[in-house]
Amino acid sequence: MSMDSTGSIAMSPRRVFAMVLRHWYLLKASWPRIFDLMYWPTVQMLMWGFLQLYLAQNSGFFAQAGGAFIGAVMLWDILFRGQLGFSISFLEEMYSRNMGNLMMSPLRPMEFVAALMIMSFIRLAIGMVPVSFLAIAFFGFNLWGLGLGLAVFFLNLFLTSWAVAILVSGLLLRNGLGAESLAWGIMFLFLPLTCVYYPVAVLPTWLQTVAWMLPPTYVFEGMRALVIDHVFRADLMVQAFALNGVLFAAAVVAFLKLLQSARRQGTLLQGGD
Repeated sequence: MSMDSTGSIAMSPRRVFAMVLRHWYLLKASWPRIFDLMYWPTVQMLMWGFLQLYLAQNSGFFAQAGGAFIGAVMLWDILFRGQLGFSISFLEEMYSRNMGNLMMSPLRPMEFVAALMIMSFIRLAIGMVPVSFLAIAFFGFNLWGLGLGLAVFFLNLFLTSWAVAILVSGLLLRNGLGAESLAWGIMFLFLPLTCVYYPVAVLPTWLQTVAWMLPPTYVFEGMRALVIDHVFRADLMVQAFALNGVLFAAAVVAFLKLLQSARRQGTLLQGGD
């Protein structure tokens, strides 16, 4: 068991990997879980893709916009499913009443968080990689063709999704499964404000200020600039990274504070409503 310079237990990749392995075995042993990861992104992509196809045939603007609509759908799924993948793995531990055991083990809270972030990535890859190839086959939209833009969009969306999921996990630790609805629905608060399907200019002036405070807004604006105008807006991505840094740091601090509170109040071992 390694120690850092302060004498506390150092971050251990082996403990992180052990947690990832636990959730990987749980995932691969359940075909309904794997099916669910692929089902909803596929349905979303097909539904909005066919709608875009219809609009492209009946509207000059959408014909010019090309894949902006379906691109927005797929990037939204990265944001939503990144958060949900993290939260579901966290909820698995609460359902099995294993949280108290984990927190009394040598596993550090940030190692636990790191493992859930990795599982979030794995869950998203299982769901979205096949869907991205279906989008090429059905609609000729190549998400991978966005190149460097895709990598930057992807990282920014993941940072936001993880920050939200970490905060929700802290609230679940403190309030128990009575707060479970946050894990399933909180990301939908971002849907109208981050301008997934329309530019920020559509919003009222006062609401535009709120929208620009959210990192995903910069990603969706950047995606439209890349797909429609064929311009990569590096300035938008830098601003998104800066906001994500603040959001992620705040979420981690809140999680650790809520964990301390859960330990003091005894809710860590209860986990019920």
